[in-house]
Amino acid sequence: MKILLTGGAGYIGSHTAVALIEAGFEPVVLDNFANSHPLVLDRLARITGRPVSLERGDVLDTAWLQDVLRRHRPVGVIHFAGDKAVGESVAQPLKYFHNNIGGAVSLMRAMSAVHAEDTTLTPTLVFSSSATVYGDPASVPITESFPRSHTNPYGHSKLVIEDMLAAVCAANPAWRVGTLRYFNPVGAHPSGLMGEDPSGIPNNLMPYVAQVAVGQREHLNVYGNDYPTPDGTGVRDYIHVQDLAAGHVAAIQALLGRSESFTVNLGTGQGHSVLDVVHAFEKASGRPIPYQIAPRRAGDVAQCWADPALALRLLGWQAKHSLDEMCADTWRWQSANPTGYRG
Repeated sequence: MKILLTGGAGYIGSHTAVALIEAGFEPVVLDNFANSHPLVLDRLARITGRPVSLERGDVLDTAWLQDVLRRHRPVGVIHFAGDKAVGESVAQPLKYFHNNIGGAVSLMRAMSAVHAEDTTLTPTLVFSSSATVYGDPASVPITESFPRSHTNPYGHSKLVIEDMLAAVCAANPAWRVGTLRYFNPVGAHPSGLMGEDPSGIPNNLMPYVAQVAVGQREHLNVYGNDYPTPDGTGVRDYIHVQDLAAGHVAAIQALLGRSESFTVNLGTGQGHSVLDVVHAFEKASGRPIPYQIAPRRAGDVAQCWADPALALRLLGWQAKHSLDEMCADTWRWQSANPTGYRG
């Protein structure tokens, strides 16, 4: 059974491709390589022992998407494609509204058109949402029933897409949608062959820390040490990308086995501060991580971690990897690939 992965050569998409193959599915990677690298396909083949199909193009091209869906006839789509940096979204909001919201509209239009042509192809979609739809939560841990809001254009784009999906499902009950609100993906494949490889300066904490450890950057900027948290730095729910990939497999299996749509958090249920991550990475790498305190970033919140109980109840899924394992796998990837896939 084929599963189409938009943005499938990216960080989370590539790890999910491996997990899908291990679960007996046939992933089809769709990517324009705007924030990923074609070498990922070679690494996927090395890890899984089989080639992975690639469709190179842009999710904003609706007519092309329709053609891809007609040719492959996937039983489901997992939608990863989009921009994901909070800070960049504050500086370039129109880029995020165009690529994220526009891309989702294009995909939904393509899926609707193909379903209208052949009603045996049930529109089945897993959407890569985010904990940013909770805005600045009044308390933690966060359940799926918390009010939604946004503190930055990236989170706003995810919230709008969630609302569009709900409207599409209301208009056409044939649609099956799994919305996954995940927290902070980190880590790498245990082989060291795949990991996070951001273009330019990393926007997320773990890859930046890894680049400091490997000597690519002099020090880490810690944005704010005056938050109302135990050590003053921001607290987040870091989840291993392997656990996250397993969550996507569980979600697609659930949608194929039932008619109800669902929304669940994917997180560990435990928060770690920026300095917790720094110290854990020092332990994993055996190297010091110099850091400097910098002003808070626009759009950041003090603390954010999940209540993942609903994912366990609905999908039988829960995170298994510890922060130490996340750092060890990240270091294995970074030390073997100091300049990422471009090395």
